Amino acid sequence: MKKRYIVIISIIILIIISLVAFFLVKNTIESKKTYEIAKIEKYNYFVLKKENKYGVIDTQGNILIDPIYEEVKIPNPEKAIFVCKESENNIKILNNNKEELMTEYEQVEPIKLKNIQSDLMYEKSILKYKKDNKYGIINFEGKEITKPEYDEIDSLGYKEGELLVKKDGKYGVMNINGYLIIPTEYDQIAVDKYYTDENSYKDDGYIVSLTTNEGYRYGYINKDGQKILETEYNELSRINDIENSQDIYILCAKNGQYGVNKNEENIIQNEYQSIIYNEVNNIFIVERSKKYGVRDINGTEIIPIEYSQIDTTGIYIYAQGEDGEKVFNAVGEEQDISANIQILNTNSENYRIKIDSSNGTKYGVVDKENNQIIEQKYNYIKYLSDNYFIVSTENGKLGIIDDKENPKLELKYDSIENVYSKDIIQATVANENIIEIYSKNLEQLCNMQNAIVESNKEYIKIYNDTETKYFDNNGQELKNTDIFPNNTLFSKMENGKWGFIDKLGNVKVDYQYDKVTEFNEYGFSAIQKDGKWGAINQNGEIVIEPTYELNSTIVPSFIGKYYKVTYGVGEIYYTDKV
Repeated sequence: MKKRYIVIISIIILIIISLVAFFLVKNTIESKKTYEIAKIEKYNYFVLKKENKYGVIDTQGNILIDPIYEEVKIPNPEKAIFVCKESENNIKILNNNKEELMTEYEQVEPIKLKNIQSDLMYEKSILKYKKDNKYGIINFEGKEITKPEYDEIDSLGYKEGELLVKKDGKYGVMNINGYLIIPTEYDQIAVDKYYTDENSYKDDGYIVSLTTNEGYRYGYINKDGQKILETEYNELSRINDIENSQDIYILCAKNGQYGVNKNEENIIQNEYQSIIYNEVNNIFIVERSKKYGVRDINGTEIIPIEYSQIDTTGIYIYAQGEDGEKVFNAVGEEQDISANIQILNTNSENYRIKIDSSNGTKYGVVDKENNQIIEQKYNYIKYLSDNYFIVSTENGKLGIIDDKENPKLELKYDSIENVYSKDIIQATVANENIIEIYSKNLEQLCNMQNAIVESNKEYIKIYNDTETKYFDNNGQELKNTDIFPNNTLFSKMENGKWGFIDKLGNVKVDYQYDKVTEFNEYGFSAIQKDGKWGAINQNGEIVIEPTYELNSTIVPSFIGKYYKVTYGVGEIYYTDKV
């Protein structure tokens, strides 16, 4: 009996150990599924270029790595990890003390991002390494994340934090934690390029393919690695205009016949020669044997496939058939309206743009019940904001009216637009090269000739050679002391020349320069005299006399005596090349 109890207890202990091990493994896998993209709060290191060789400087322009290398890459500018290339097969990893790191690996390289425009061009928390002619990934401390088991490791493209890996001639997708999202069993893998402002490309799924005797066959895998469609389609693409990260709409073709899937469900059969999605009305225009019809977002037929042509302009659908042209709304109901009338939605539910092309093309505005608000007499109308509209007449010039047709800005401008979606309006008179800035309520804030407008998160800047003005997002004018509270010196013009004052208005650098910049976050200002640029520091001391003759459109930014150069798709280096 005692032995029996011992056996039972032993079995229970084994079961407990197995369960604990199972949950530990499960938790480890789950933790590896979720990855975080490193956030760069501060740039500490920069690539230096001198005489076509590369090195590294810090935020004060001190040389940390001598410019003796054919190439230097800094994957994460917060961290002192520098990839220094002496030759194709001689790459060193150095820190800010010039000490060589990660020497236990044959070769260590950063992974360059694809289809991402930024000066942060590399994966910011991992590197790939080579051993026995195979690749794996390590973190910045040199700790192995995966074993060297892949033939290739590269950026996937669009999706930072995910890698395209190749093993035994087949591709898969792995994240920066080493978790294999898609197994290595496909001939090609690409993201579907689904984008939102909130998540960028994070919600992208994957279009995968295999090679058959008849050519490539495509399938689809969602962002979680779940297979949605088998690799059996001749063509396949996600309908990215449908902003819905939960429900994935996929246009796919078999043997030249198109259909639509919503996730795994086939909502439109593969029996059409073409299918076009219309974003405004959230419908599909389908074609079969040169006849057209319309299906709604659920795949239900709302206009039969019996028309020779179907067009959409604004909120209506225009169908040309044997009995002439008919007009339908977005749910397929026939409308008692001329085919010469188009109605366009605006960003306000209170207004719609009405276009009448029966006798020349004229624009007006109606409300949501189609009551005329603004007379049908303009050559162009665009909704601006609140109750304001940009309008144009025969002379092609633009102005602004309200919904009672009261003029707010006269018809004299060549362009009128919101400044980078902010509540500030920029109006331009091209032949005089004048830019006018207005508040949301159309109060003029600024009128400047030969000006440049720059937008930042918290303010806009408008400037020319003789003056600079700042405004917050509400149109309140700011001083440079408000914009740069941590600076000790601030630019000011007197008698056509620029100098610098302190917060109390005391002159610290005489008014002697033709152009200057405010001090950047590293404590340097660019100064121009006689067409040449130099730099001073926050103490007002000359770092380098105006020496550099640069392109007339370039306003340089300095670190020490080195100025910034942007090249390629956003990469930067600093140089003292005259």
